[in-house]
Amino acid sequence: MRRSLPTHAEAVAILDARRPRPPPRPPRHAARGLAAALKPLEAKFGPSADDFRSRWREIVGEALAGRTEPRRLIRSRGAGATLELKVAGPVAALVQHQAPLILDRLALYLGPGVVTRLRIVQGPISRAPTPRPGPARRIRPPLDAAAEAELARSLAAVRDGPLKAALERLGREVLRATPR
Repeated sequence: MRRSLPTHAEAVAILDARRPRPPPRPPRHAARGLAAALKPLEAKFGPSADDFRSRWREIVGEALAGRTEPRRLIRSRGAGATLELKVAGPVAALVQHQAPLILDRLALYLGPGVVTRLRIVQGPISRAPTPRPGPARRIRPPLDAAAEAELARSLAAVRDGPLKAALERLGREVLRATPR
């Protein structure tokens, strides 16, 4: 027996009589409970070197961030901790001279007296230094037909080959560079 669909009024009455269960809530994020557990540990032991890695470029700047990376924070019973920096090769001398500046920037980020010394370790860093963007390369427009014909006429006596191709490229660049 074929059953017909209920009308709109009947459908509303059916839904009023039977309320479906709400969909289950998604589970809470693990970070919510983890943050509550880590906060007292950070207050007791201070920040870790992983905290520096995410913000290292902001702390020391672009020039040093591409050539250095924080490895670990060595705590001592004395005044402050020592930050061990891994430095790419000959940049160690530059980092050593800029150590007071780096310590000042760390004091701004962490608070005064948290890191009091730097320990510099030479070696390859895990990420390659970021290349500096060079000047934008201008693309010159092609030569007009008259200049191209003049160049072909002047190189007509040269045999075909790599020398003629190199002379054509050189001639095009010279003709593009000369003001008309």
